[in-house]
Amino acid sequence: LMLLSVYGLRCSEVIHLQLKDLDWGNEVLYLKRVKRSKPQVFPLTQTVGEAILRYIKEVRPNNCRLNHVFICRRSPYRPLSTSTVYRIVSIRLKPLELKLKHNGPHALRHGCATHLINEGISLKEISDHLGHQELETTRIYTRVDLTNLRKVAEFKLENLL
Repeated sequence: LMLLSVYGLRCSEVIHLQLKDLDWGNEVLYLKRVKRSKPQVFPLTQTVGEAILRYIKEVRPNNCRLNHVFICRRSPYRPLSTSTVYRIVSIRLKPLELKLKHNGPHALRHGCATHLINEGISLKEISDHLGHQELETTRIYTRVDLTNLRKVAEFKLENLL
């Protein structure tokens, strides 16, 4: 969940994450973007790093020979499927009673983009962070939030008159 929300990863990028992609010594995460040919490097935040480490130590089966970080807990071991990740995210989001268009992993990616917008990060930086090749793709993520920001701005302006 944290990889989806903090880094805005796509579900498929989480599923394909390999143990070798985690550089604990340098505290970085190497990510092979689905829609880009070159890998992207992220700083491994303490919170995310601790969550992954806890998963590896407490949940991931020790006797599994797969290189994927996230795998099914029961034999035969295999990487998590898209539907499994979707189910996990949906179950975790449901109690929050958020009014979202979608409750799956992509909702967390949108949430990451919205958070970055609210922090004043430039559209170009957000685009790079999300691994978008085109700035227009990133604009799609911002439309809902910009609409809400516009409503707030108009409301406050009306109160000043």
